[in-house]
Amino acid sequence: MGRAEARRARQGSARRAKPNEKKSGIRRFFTWKKLLGAFLGVCLLGILGFIGLYLYVDIPKGNSAAKLQSNVYKYSDGKVLARVGQVNRESVPLNRIPKDVQRTFVAAENKTFYDDSGVDLKGTLRGVLNTLRGQGKQGGSTITQQYVKNYYLSQEQTVSRKLQEIVISLKVDNKFSKDNILAGYINTSYYGRGAYGIQAAAQAYYGVDVEKLTVSQGAYLASLLQAPSQYDWTSATKAGRKLVQERWAYTLDNMVEMKWISAADRAKQTFAKPKAPKPLPGLTGQTSYLVKQAKQELFAQGVDETEFEAGGWTVTLGIDKKKQQALEKSVKRKLTDDLDPKRRKVDGDAQLGATSVDPKSGHIVAMYGGDGYPKHYTNNATRSDYQPASTFKPLILASAMENNAVTQEGLPITPNTIYDGRNRRPVVGGNIAFAPPNEDEDTYGKISVQTATNDSVNAVFAQMGADVGLEEIKKTAVDLGMDGSKIDAKPAMTLGTMGASPLQMAGAYATLDNHGKKVTPTLVKKAMHPVNGVQTEVPLKDPIGDQVLSRRTADTLTSVLTGVVSDGTASDAVKNTAYEAAGKTGTSDDNKSAWFVGYTPKLVTAVGMFGESPKGGTQVSLKGTGGGGRVNGGGYPARVWADYTESALGGSTGAEFDLDTDLGAGVPPTPTPTPSKTPSSTPSPSKTPSSTPSQTPSSPSVPPTNSDSGKPSDPTTPTDPSSSPPTGGADGGDTGGEDKPPGGKPDDDSLTGFR
Repeated sequence: MGRAEARRARQGSARRAKPNEKKSGIRRFFTWKKLLGAFLGVCLLGILGFIGLYLYVDIPKGNSAAKLQSNVYKYSDGKVLARVGQVNRESVPLNRIPKDVQRTFVAAENKTFYDDSGVDLKGTLRGVLNTLRGQGKQGGSTITQQYVKNYYLSQEQTVSRKLQEIVISLKVDNKFSKDNILAGYINTSYYGRGAYGIQAAAQAYYGVDVEKLTVSQGAYLASLLQAPSQYDWTSATKAGRKLVQERWAYTLDNMVEMKWISAADRAKQTFAKPKAPKPLPGLTGQTSYLVKQAKQELFAQGVDETEFEAGGWTVTLGIDKKKQQALEKSVKRKLTDDLDPKRRKVDGDAQLGATSVDPKSGHIVAMYGGDGYPKHYTNNATRSDYQPASTFKPLILASAMENNAVTQEGLPITPNTIYDGRNRRPVVGGNIAFAPPNEDEDTYGKISVQTATNDSVNAVFAQMGADVGLEEIKKTAVDLGMDGSKIDAKPAMTLGTMGASPLQMAGAYATLDNHGKKVTPTLVKKAMHPVNGVQTEVPLKDPIGDQVLSRRTADTLTSVLTGVVSDGTASDAVKNTAYEAAGKTGTSDDNKSAWFVGYTPKLVTAVGMFGESPKGGTQVSLKGTGGGGRVNGGGYPARVWADYTESALGGSTGAEFDLDTDLGAGVPPTPTPTPSKTPSSTPSPSKTPSSTPSQTPSSPSVPPTNSDSGKPSDPTTPTDPSSSPPTGGADGGDTGGEDKPPGGKPDDDSLTGFR
């Protein structure tokens, strides 16, 4: 064998030996078989891990922040009065959102929404990888995933949170309908301007409720979700405006692609520029009082306070926006424009409250409570710490007629019954001595109840109280809506010495206006709250109740009270108005409160003016307010009432009372004797006796009678001044007016009696 052959033999032998030799280096670890096996193993582990995660992770309860909503308060016409709550959100059912507006969100965010399984795996994987790389928040989520993130999870960007999102999204998509998911997404998303949910966004950007959104407006709101602050048109940069317009166009183009709108409709769309942002309507001015009173009404009717404060309620009030504005303007024109606290300290003590009620529905249509939070927290319309004074007197006559009461002589009490109007005349028949003064110590002869009502004669109603019975009067007052706990059944109650609010007095007079059917003035007209995602109406009590006075009694009182307006203490302020009206003035002890409660066939309004020291809320006199002297019910309160009522009634000024009665000033009188009004034997030193005008009562139903003796007397005969006793009032020293020195002579600066 030659050398060449030997060499070839050795090389062949070496080659045959290599398969049996050990491999070395990296090739020992990476073969295609091992790589494939490892990949399949990882996939299997991933699948098993995902299955375990799917089985382990349940759909959690919605997070509390996503459930928070504001409570929305609306005027009677549905316009928003206030939004109150931690979060400006009002969740709405999908059927309130126009179909095309619903579709703008799908077109903008997730065209495959109605067909996918709730997860975009490709987009999600991209988001996870970008998160791992530290590239921050990434897109790629479906509407279902975004809803899950908003409602069930948090906004944090971690791999574990992303995996939870995927699992929960799959389960949510399997459990809930697409409509439920879309509604949840639209209602939980943040749109900028502090608005959560589409209803709050519709108000924030376009000033409309969601039902009135156009497709162009919907496309803008859907576009906002990508970058709410950057895309807010009113604050966006030039680049931001360009981007949001492009996204708006992209959304509408996708709707054409999805055949949700036609190309022709798309061509008609113009970019819907939003309005400039406005502060959220909240608790300022009169709104502060209205919201508080509405809540108190709801809680009193059984609404759970904790549930209510969690939000989601829509509360519609009976407040008529135009009437509310009219009342506020009337207070300014007729009172506050006259006040100058810098020049007159007393002007800073003047407070006014008013409640205006529709007597047919019982709903409060306007309310004035004062300067509003934070200047004045007490609602003057609902406070009951001041005396209603002579506005209580009609309730005494109502009780007399309803109970068929008679005088001391056994004669029926009607508007035509004749009483003795002498100043400080002792009450006959009562258990406690009482001889109240008339205002200004004026004395009257024999006068009818009608005239005594017109001129607010204390002596007459003090005697009538004894004739009717104080407990019976209290019962009538409570039936009419006054607070019985504040009424002490003693003689002084006939002068209105209890506490009462404009709200309560409006209710009592509204019952008269409503022909005796009980009216409980109510602010809340309708209340809705979510129950299992569905807005449900809460049953509320009817403001109109039972017949608490006969129609004849109520209508007779209305007839009588027209005389106060046409010929009595309110005539200067009210009689020349363009509407038929009835009402009563009141001025309390020490001039601390002054009232006018009046009504027309369609509107009842109680106006109370109160003297309150800004320091500590102490009751003080109103004397000198506005640079004048004493303040009385026929002054500021009646002027505010008349000005407001004329504005509020508008074209309804010609309405007339429909009365079932033949008594009172509202029916044509027949000729009657004319009693004289003579000066008191103890006139105030600040006054000089003067001749007084004659009083003409309506036709008496009984002969003129002195209720002291029961003997007929000539109504024109002057009263003997010597019969006037000294200051009475054994029920605690209440004289029906102010404290007076011995002998019945008033102090120079005192107001004598209520009126």
